[in-house]
Amino acid sequence: MNVMLSIFPPLLSDYTVLALFIAGAIAGGFINGFAAFGTALFTLGFWLAIMPPLQAVSIIVVSSTVTGLQGLWLVRTEMRQHPKRMSRFVLPGIIGIPLGIASLQLVNVDDLKLIIGIFMLGYGLFFMARKTLPTITGYYPVADIVIGFIGGILGGLAALSGALPTFWLSLRDWPKAEIRAVLQPFNVTILLLTSCLFWWQGVYDQQTLILLLISLPINIVSAQFGIMIFKQLQDIHFRRVLISLMFVSGVITLISALSVFS
Repeated sequence: MNVMLSIFPPLLSDYTVLALFIAGAIAGGFINGFAAFGTALFTLGFWLAIMPPLQAVSIIVVSSTVTGLQGLWLVRTEMRQHPKRMSRFVLPGIIGIPLGIASLQLVNVDDLKLIIGIFMLGYGLFFMARKTLPTITGYYPVADIVIGFIGGILGGLAALSGALPTFWLSLRDWPKAEIRAVLQPFNVTILLLTSCLFWWQGVYDQQTLILLLISLPINIVSAQFGIMIFKQLQDIHFRRVLISLMFVSGVITLISALSVFS
């Protein structure tokens, strides 16, 4: 136990740090298994108290990619049935990543997070209050491409790749498995490329790799619980939970952004 605890930054007492680390890993794995997005938002609230932001994010992008593979297997049939739909989001998202990274010097990321947080909170609150959810039907390939592209930019710029696609897909009249068959490969692709960028920049030092190895088993197991709940929900209930998660994610994003200005 003492050997494992010794690798954590000495910001808090040993057992408090361990509890926060495990709680963050459980929260991130569960939300990835259930909704295929929001891992960073739900994990960073715990991990930023015990480690630097870059180290926390670098672990999250790898663990999210690995746990996301379980979600990909879950909806493999839907992915094979709608490859063009999936590619309309994923391919533009890949193009958007380097543009988001290049924009880091031009855009205030905290201001951007504040704007996105307000949007997510307002969107979630508005639709949570409605008895019936609006449904977008029809074929909108241009909208899919634009949303995937902007999602890639936001992923490279502020690690918020899933925000806009989740907003759009939660309004579609697709079954929950088809929604996940877009969200999961989109986020896995964006996060995988981001982790490769971190590796190229030399972010993964020995301590970070040890923390990652500790986190991964916890992520994988907790993701299975999220997947179990995903399987039990009806399509309309899944859409409502996605909207509720948008609200919660908006609150977390706002708190994160406002803490910078305090």
